[in-house]
Amino acid sequence: QVQLVESGGGLLEPGDSLSLTCAVSGRTFADRTVAWFRQAPGKEREFVAGSKFRGPAYYADSVRGRFTISREKGNVKVYLQMNNLKPEDTAVYYCSAATGNLITSSIRNKNYYDYWGQGTQVTVGS
Repeated sequence: QVQLVESGGGLLEPGDSLSLTCAVSGRTFADRTVAWFRQAPGKEREFVAGSKFRGPAYYADSVRGRFTISREKGNVKVYLQMNNLKPEDTAVYYCSAATGNLITSSIRNKNYYDYWGQGTQVTVGS
């Protein structure tokens, strides 16, 4: 059983930086695609960043150049480094993992992810 636990959320000011961590237990992130999604109040859960195992990273247009997804070498942690935060980044951030390595066209679709964390709140004041 794969379990994901996010940490690192908080209350920030515009322009601040923050790093989120997702830790996995039960299995590792090896051989699977991992991603970060977020959900703001009253909105759909949306893709933020994804990482193929031994492959490239993918980003939503709204965060490209500001956010970076990375994997810890042992593939038991995934990070989301968020720089130059904006009020519109305010949301609950979720870590997710697929059963295997997804094809590129599926990475941004939340329906292809089988495991989810409980979420961590990121609030950027304005």
